[in-house]
Amino acid sequence: MGKICIGISGWRYRPWRGVFYPPGLAQARELEFASRALPTIELNGSFYSLQRPASYAAWYDATPPGFIFSHKGNRYLTHILRLGDGVGPALANVMASGVLNLREKLGPFLWQLPPNFRFDAARLEHFFQLLPHDLRQAQTLARQHEPRMNGRAALDIGANHRLRHALEIRHESFNDPAFVALLRKYKVALVVADTAGKWPDYEDVTADFMYLRLHGAEELYASGYDDDALDYWAARIRAWAAGSEPADAKRISDQPPPRRASRDIYCYFDNDIKVRAPLDAQHLIERLR
Repeated sequence: MGKICIGISGWRYRPWRGVFYPPGLAQARELEFASRALPTIELNGSFYSLQRPASYAAWYDATPPGFIFSHKGNRYLTHILRLGDGVGPALANVMASGVLNLREKLGPFLWQLPPNFRFDAARLEHFFQLLPHDLRQAQTLARQHEPRMNGRAALDIGANHRLRHALEIRHESFNDPAFVALLRKYKVALVVADTAGKWPDYEDVTADFMYLRLHGAEELYASGYDDDALDYWAARIRAWAAGSEPADAKRISDQPPPRRASRDIYCYFDNDIKVRAPLDAQHLIERLR
């Protein structure tokens, strides 16, 4: 079985206080608490704006050894530039912004496309060619940051380790075998997204790991996962982690993935509105022990 990391998307939500977080817990200690209750968290503030090196360093220090952060890529690249002109310097800015301060705790990068982004093979391939696949490559890219990052860049990496990337789509035009082939060529994982039927939910295996985002079983960002739903996802995760795939996998391509003895799994609950995400994550972890 591959390594299975089940966690939450973000950790700072007011409704969680006094429910998931103990009453009276200082906001500054919420990450410390969450990172000891769960093995991984998806950093999502980085989607809205570039974060600061000091913030990444503080997040590193607040979490225990072995903890993993996935990192949501900045929407300026995906939603404003739409992976087009200028995406190279923007990607360099992301790598220089402090993310390297996470060192060995830096897990996959998540790149989420907007709902009106249609499949464009040339644009995607150009972006995939820019992506760093280890910390040294990320450091080299970070050194090409724009002048506006001077004085707020962090370029040290410590020991090298590999980096992974996952892509979340939200348009039906990606229902094209050429898209799956492109992901496999660059070893980018297709995000398996449960979105209560709002967006595509394909499950093609395209890399040596799987990345899942569970946004809500029935209501986006709100509804929880009952026992049957958690059993369903646990069974799928076991299949992927064992190097296989579910018999009823919803695939775009008829071409099966390369065989592997195992695959790592990263799964994040994003149904945060009603304080279901951390509890659902814990219940799924219990099923996979």
